[in-house]
Amino acid sequence: MAKNTKKTSKKIASQASKILKDDSASQVQKKLAGAALSQASSFKETGAKMEEIASKVLQSDKYNDTTKQLAGSVLSQSNKGR
Repeated sequence: MAKNTKKTSKKIASQASKILKDDSASQVQKKLAGAALSQASSFKETGAKMEEIASKVLQSDKYNDTTKQLAGSVLSQSNKGR
């Protein structure tokens, strides 16, 4: 299995931090923000459940650009073999 060599960018990590502090952020945003932030300082790989959530966000029209950016970041650090 290939090792994940990607990390969340500083821009996305900053966005994720703000979302986690925002009481009006949706549960999906907070889940994605937590996943993105956990990958900001390590080479952690996205789990299967988060891959599924991120994929659904990217395929849906109901999520805003910020949520889709988080989903894209999380998905880019997923296991390519799954």
